[in-house]
Amino acid sequence: MLLGSAGWATAQTAPPPPAGTASATADNAVMLTVFLRHDQSRPLADLNAQLARQGFYKAFPPPGIEVVSWTVVMGIGQIIVLRLPASRLREVNRVLEDTAWGAYRTEFYPTYDYKAVGLGEHEKAR
Repeated sequence: MLLGSAGWATAQTAPPPPAGTASATADNAVMLTVFLRHDQSRPLADLNAQLARQGFYKAFPPPGIEVVSWTVVMGIGQIIVLRLPASRLREVNRVLEDTAWGAYRTEFYPTYDYKAVGLGEHEKAR
């Protein structure tokens, strides 16, 4: 069903979520890997200026969100692993939509820590 007098559907934009206060605990934490793929057609100075205008470093990461790692991978961009309460996932997404888009193309991947399992399997295989 289309809404509106001209027959065009109109998108409803939800307001940004309020800043969360929930902390990650063993029973509610998720890990999220975020790829920030930079626009290689633009000079780095332009990208950094856009991030500053959009308030990226002021808003990201939101208070209380744990940064597990934040690395640069040449040819890709930045890869950030966060640990957060599942209830704050939308907040993290909106901060990135509002402050990173344009300078970065964002990708999100649910993540879990496999290090202990992988090393354990390695030891058993010896």
